[in-house]
Amino acid sequence: MQSSRRKFLTILGGGTVLAAISAGTFLSTRTPHQALAPWDMAGNYTDVRKWALSYALLAPNPHNRQPWQVDLSIADQVTIYRDKSKDLPHTDPFERQLTIGMGCFLELLSIAATKANHKVSFDLFPEGEDGPIAIATFSKGTTVDPLFAHVMDRRSCKEPFLDKAVPVALAQQLSGYGNVITDADKVATIKKLSWNAWMVEAETPRTWKESIDLMRIGKAEINANPDGIDLGGPLMATLKLVGIMSRESQLDKESSGYKEGVKMYQNMLNATPAYCTITSPSSSREDQIAAGRKWIRLNLMTTALGLSLHPISQALQEYPEMAEHYTQAHQLLAEPGHTVQMLGRLGFGPTIARTPRWPLEAKIING
Repeated sequence: MQSSRRKFLTILGGGTVLAAISAGTFLSTRTPHQALAPWDMAGNYTDVRKWALSYALLAPNPHNRQPWQVDLSIADQVTIYRDKSKDLPHTDPFERQLTIGMGCFLELLSIAATKANHKVSFDLFPEGEDGPIAIATFSKGTTVDPLFAHVMDRRSCKEPFLDKAVPVALAQQLSGYGNVITDADKVATIKKLSWNAWMVEAETPRTWKESIDLMRIGKAEINANPDGIDLGGPLMATLKLVGIMSRESQLDKESSGYKEGVKMYQNMLNATPAYCTITSPSSSREDQIAAGRKWIRLNLMTTALGLSLHPISQALQEYPEMAEHYTQAHQLLAEPGHTVQMLGRLGFGPTIARTPRWPLEAKIING
């Protein structure tokens, strides 16, 4: 199931930036038009910073929390913060994944700026971890990053992939962006690991409830809440109407709604011909930002090659119940002492050309 999130960014101090638009709509009368309105109103900024931010808002991030805040009060600069009210204390207790999401945001900001003949330099954590994530400084003169051409088509494909191997030639083209795994035996091992890890998250009450609380089920909830895990479209609307899909049913392990959700996710994870990882020698905040910047470039390149990518984070989560799978993931996917920052499914998505856009948001502090 593809994401359908609205994106706009509220400036701290007043004002908004709306996400860059593209063609693509939801199907049927269940379309959350209000949530998608920003897609029809963006990309028309004369301020190059706001113009670039309207693309940066398309960055993938954990649970679609969209934790970015920006201050535009200084000319040619964007001071970027992470909204800590959007933290995920149970599934991301050390904010590692959220920091990686901020890295995706920074890289998309930089890529978009090149289209406007600007380059962006970043001063990371200028006041330490309690201050801004980065100060971005814009200056004129650069060439367009070729990955910009794929920003509007990029998705995190949350659907079963086609039963089709990733060709060696495509895997080789991706090798400069991430570690590509196509070996059948290793793929089978990762597939089992990812499923077992998903079940740990689902069967740990506090981690499962964290996700359930962020679900936006159906058109009205998606319109009302721009962040979170959206479950939209005709199927979800029908399941909600008949009482199968609800937060209550998802918390009841004996309900048909929960069992159907488990089955859907198992089918999706099983339909995976290859994987990609991003690793780092250590796991400082700077390493995590770098991993996010690499991940979004990997995702844009997979899009350019006609492939789909879907991050699966469960085995990399850092809470006690996940420790066994976390250890296995690192033994399997990283050199000793290194950190697996990102793990993703790779393959050919069934609906890459017709998936809808999504609602998004963020905040601007001054500007």
